[in-house]
Parts: sequence; structure tokens; C-alpha cells
Amino acid sequence: MPPTSSPTLRQRRFGAELRKLRERAGLTATGAAELLGVNQARVSMIETGRTPVSADRVRSMARAYDCSDDRLVDALAAMTGRRTRGWWETYREHLPAALVDLAELEHHATGLRVALVIHIPALLQTTDHARALFRSVVPPMRQYEIEHRLTHRIKRQGILHRESPPPYSAIIHESALRMGFGGPAVARGQLKHLLDMGELTHVGVRVIPFGTDYFPSTGQSFDYVEGPVPQLDTVQLDTHHGGCGFLDAEAQLGKYRSVLDHMESCALDPAKSRDFIHRLIQDA
Repeated sequence: MPPTSSPTLRQRRFGAELRKLRERAGLTATGAAELLGVNQARVSMIETGRTPVSADRVRSMARAYDCSDDRLVDALAAMTGRRTRGWWETYREHLPAALVDLAELEHHATGLRVALVIHIPALLQTTDHARALFRSVVPPMRQYEIEHRLTHRIKRQGILHRESPPPYSAIIHESALRMGFGGPAVARGQLKHLLDMGELTHVGVRVIPFGTDYFPSTGQSFDYVEGPVPQLDTVQLDTHHGGCGFLDAEAQLGKYRSVLDHMESCALDPAKSRDFIHRLIQDA
């Protein structure tokens, strides 16, 4: 299979995990190449996600690296082959690469956990709410840019409505519920949509109200995307310039799992969160 000059986040992550296995085994790229019967350039291309490999090759690499974690090896083997030509690929010429990579990441997720302070989670936004957000971006977007962003976001939301959707847990601070993007009618529609989405068995919505004694967050929104094994989890951070930052180091993943656990502990349970949102709608 020919190499690619622009590997996706998923392909880069696949290669990085193979590099981690090699480094844990104390092998250089040259040493690994000798064990595998290939040249060093081939190993480097695999580890940068630029060369597709077979599942059998992944298993032979894991054996050479003395990796005994069968679940991790199976998960990596399942990531082999050429790039999945999902719907998100049509947006690569129109949107930042990180947004397209995020859609691919969500598509393959086994679970999603999000925490937001100022904004409603993207996968739970109404079309009107999302459009109001995009119109408030500085510097202003052109209309065609807004439409690309909007259709991309709506298509991302499809993962919550597909057959066998991943479990989705959203922790939302009261400030996000009160922002009122788009005006009162749009804001009420957004709150009602949150209630409707919370009725889905795989979707959980929890609210952190003002006055909570303990709030373990800096205020930055983030998504925690679960992979088939914990080592393949990813944290996505929103950035001020509208892009996405991705973290996958073991210590970083552990930190954000802990933050989410603590945020859940100080949030209202789903039933009380529903009652809270109902009151906001009545007061609007």
C-alpha cells in the first residue's frame, strides 16, 4: 500500500502507539528494522502514520517488542489498513484538519465524556444555537464558512442517533445554560433540546449549578474520547483560535479522567439536572 503525505490523527496515533511499544522494549528504529526484516525508513514511515500496514504486521511487531497486552495489540490491529473514507473526508478542503480529525475520532469512539462551562456541547446543540455561535466568532466568518461548519457539526451529531451509539456523558455548568446565544427563543429551544436528548438511554446530562462549593476545573471545555482500550483514549481541548488540541500521554489522560470524575461528583444527578433545566425554561 502506498504511503500518504497527510496522515489523519487516527493514523498518526496508531504509529505513535507502535513507537511507544518499540521504545518500551528498548529498541532503536534501526534495531527494530533488523528484527522485522525491513529497513529503518520503513519503520519510521509506519511510526509517523504515513505507511498503512496489515494486522499481521502489527502482531509481528508486537511480538518483536515483547508486548504481552493482547487487548492493546488487538485494538491496534483493528486500526490497520487504509484511511476510512467517512463523510468527514469531504470537509478536508473546507475546514481545519483538526475539526475533521475530531469527527473521525468520535466516529470510532467507544464512549464520550464532555465538560463545558460556557458552551453547550457541540453534539447537543440545535442548528439555530450552533449558527448563532458561528456568527459570533471573531474575526467574522463568511456565510459559506458558517454553512460548512454548521453542516459538519450536524453530521457529527449523527453518532448519537446511529445504531449502537456510544454512551455519551455531558457535564454542563449553569453559566453555559444561561448564555442565551441567538436570543430568548433560540435559548429556550436549546434548553428543550437538551431535555429531549437526555431522554435517550445512552445520553446523560448533568448540571453544575452556581454556588457549588467545589469546582475542579480551570473553565476550559474538553472532550474525553474513549478508545477500545484506555491507552487509546484521547482528550480534545478547545482553543481560542477555534481549533482543537489533542492530548494522549498517559499522565494527561489520567489527569482528565480524574477531573471528569470530580466534576461528576459535584454535579446534580440526571433527574435533578432535568428539573433544573425545566426551571430555567420556565424562567426564560
